[in-house]
Amino acid sequence: MASDDLTAEQVRDLRALAGMIIPPSTVYEVPGADDEKIFKDILRSLERDRDDVRRALALLATLAGSAFVELGPERRAEVVHAYREAGGAPLAALVRVVLLCYYRDDRVMQSLGLEPRPPFPKGHVVEQGDWSLLDPVRARPPMYRRVD
Repeated sequence: MASDDLTAEQVRDLRALAGMIIPPSTVYEVPGADDEKIFKDILRSLERDRDDVRRALALLATLAGSAFVELGPERRAEVVHAYREAGGAPLAALVRVVLLCYYRDDRVMQSLGLEPRPPFPKGHVVEQGDWSLLDPVRARPPMYRRVD
């Protein structure tokens, strides 16, 4: 499995990392983020985060000293610990893509007791909140120039 902009090694490292971010659970009977279907969705969904993901994977390879996927479990854990400290915005973008794709998988949605469907046309019930929280925003002067 390859992506147009990622090398084969980066794809393998990304898959291994995704599996560490969200491992499979036998308790909840859900796959990990490295599941074939979920991982394909991750590769398709990189879009605006592609450059950040590339930077994040480059840093991962640097910290690993070789291909991350080829490291043993203990060394992977050490690298991931250092990676969390140094990853910054690129790592945050990578994690966001993994989480978004994981939580839109039907199997994961069903394990959460949710119906695996898009929000429309049925919609979802949203609890009404405290609309007064928007008062400071409404009180601000306009942030745009009026066009007459």
